[in-house]
Amino acid sequence: MTEQNLTGRTALVTGGASGIGAACARTLAARGAHVTIADLDDVAAKSLADEIDGTAWHVDLLDTDPITELRLETDILVNNAGIQTISPIEEFRPEDFRRIQTLMVEAPFLLIRAALPHMYSTGFGRIVNVSSVHGLRASAFKAAYVTAKHGLEGLSKVTALEGGPHGVTSNCVNPGYVLTPLVQKQIADQAQVHGISEADVIEKVMLTESAIKRLVEPSEVASLVAWLASADAGMVTGASYTIDGGWTAR
Repeated sequence: MTEQNLTGRTALVTGGASGIGAACARTLAARGAHVTIADLDDVAAKSLADEIDGTAWHVDLLDTDPITELRLETDILVNNAGIQTISPIEEFRPEDFRRIQTLMVEAPFLLIRAALPHMYSTGFGRIVNVSSVHGLRASAFKAAYVTAKHGLEGLSKVTALEGGPHGVTSNCVNPGYVLTPLVQKQIADQAQVHGISEADVIEKVMLTESAIKRLVEPSEVASLVAWLASADAGMVTGASYTIDGGWTAR
């Protein structure tokens, strides 16, 4: 018998109002968890919270001061919020580089820091960091994003080592290109950078390394996140799970 029922558990998903985050929120809720949807888009967060009988948290994770002394009483933390900027390094604006590190490394650190005391006190915690194939591989024109995802991988592993004795696991999921608004914007940006059509970006840039020639569905990522949050995954920690169509097999 599997132990993937999350009834009685609480979960927090950042960037939870759309894309991968929304798919994670729906899947965790379907398995019984009460989900808090943290997002800058308060209207979308409230709408999804109403749909899944969850809670909306309107928060700007780029404003780190309010979350520095935060304490979270959540059993499951999904660090998913992310942004992207595409530019050659010599043209990359330093403020854009810093902004991505703040949202995708510093904010997850602060939220993990806020969540661990409760998790330690109950002897149970699941931290799932939505990384990327770019946490394991690099691509040109994505200096800030690749740097941030590599940093998130390190943070996740340290959390796994510290949390293990307290019943807390920490893992990364590493999808390839997922069919989300963020990736759809990347398609347009990549088309401009490379001077090619959006169709050619998908075929000749995004999927060139993948054995399976399609974008990942958000629900596929959410299924893996939900498993890592379950009791079945109690001995899985410090790991990075690729869901990339074979990209990292090369």
